[in-house]
Amino acid sequence: MLGIAPFNFPLNLCAHKVAPAVAAGAPIILKPAPATPLSGLILGELLAETDLPAGSWSILPVPNDKMPALVQDERLPVISFTGSEKVGYAIMDSVPRKHCTLELGGNGAAVVLADWASDEDLDWAANRIATFSNYQGGQSCISVQRVIADASVYERLLPRVVAAVEAQVTGDPSDAATDVGPLVSEDAAQRVESWVQEAVEAGATLLTGGKRDGASYAPTVLTDVPADVTIACEEVFGPVLTVQKVNGEAEAFAAVNDSKYGLQAGIFTHDLQTAFRAHRALEVGGVVIGDVPSYRADQMPYGGAKQSGVGREGVRFAMDDYTYERVLVLTGLAL
Repeated sequence: MLGIAPFNFPLNLCAHKVAPAVAAGAPIILKPAPATPLSGLILGELLAETDLPAGSWSILPVPNDKMPALVQDERLPVISFTGSEKVGYAIMDSVPRKHCTLELGGNGAAVVLADWASDEDLDWAANRIATFSNYQGGQSCISVQRVIADASVYERLLPRVVAAVEAQVTGDPSDAATDVGPLVSEDAAQRVESWVQEAVEAGATLLTGGKRDGASYAPTVLTDVPADVTIACEEVFGPVLTVQKVNGEAEAFAAVNDSKYGLQAGIFTHDLQTAFRAHRALEVGGVVIGDVPSYRADQMPYGGAKQSGVGREGVRFAMDDYTYERVLVLTGLAL
């Protein structure tokens, strides 16, 4: 099989490809992202110290323009890809007879409902939202991109979110005091800058941030974002947060679903029945109650609905994708 990993969690997401393959006995070629090949190679050095049989794994850093031949090689019947929607579906379209699992983008929503109303509740939500809209520079597919707040708490929540975002320390990621480091490249920061500018020019209100310094982009909060601008429709993959007001649970859940993506959502509520309704109503792969959507664990099935991908990660679930059932029928044998 072929595992293709992205740049944003370069060791963790390489391990998510390799570990299930080793556990299932499925030989794997791992292609780390061209921007971050060293973590994959270090993983290969560790594997080389084991007793795994020759040919059970390979680490193959190649530039992206060399990928088509590798993707289309008939000796690799399974492809596990984590990355952008555009690239993932292009891979699937190019090999219609192969089994593809795709972990693609998202624009994760954090919903704050009316019962999450105490000062302590709102402080907790604001700090969690600020942290997980900006961790990894916002370069996580389950980072918080959209905050959907009930009208009854909106006016009290919004200044708390802005203050918590402004408290995020930007700088050198090797400094322990830094909360938000640079994006992967200056091109990435320029893209984020252009999306924010487009939204502001279309009528959005910039409450904080909105400034670029090379590859770094200041943690940003926007409100009044028109529904048709890029930052409202696509995955920003940067430290930018939009906040919108809704009236009631049904409108909040409809706002979450009003997206081509459906990876995960976080619902701030204390009500168990609301939690069950959210799980039924939301078109996402995972619902986190009482917190932001930015959580995964390897024992859980992780993946999305709609254009957030197909298949599930998590060791056991990836093993299922990397293998297939076979039947053995015994007749005429003395047992």
